[in-house]
Amino acid sequence: MPSRERGRALLKDSIETAYSFLHQKRNVYIHSTLDCQKDDIELAIGSYVDDMSQELYEAISDGRADFLRDHKRFGEDITQAVERLEKML
Repeated sequence: MPSRERGRALLKDSIETAYSFLHQKRNVYIHSTLDCQKDDIELAIGSYVDDMSQELYEAISDGRADFLRDHKRFGEDITQAVERLEKML
């Protein structure tokens, strides 16, 4: 498989993986009534995006360095991330 095709396949896999993970966490987050559970989800997502492909993070973050890392905006950010990833699928 040529390098460019392999890169696209890896990016597609990254998109699918990120979408699945963030979608599942967002669903728990928006329905949770437990602050500690929401905090745990924020930490898990923060760790995930630290290891995420930089190219993919930039594509979903719209240039915001604190995207999915800002406690005050987390609920809005995770919803936007899921929507953006879904469009990329």
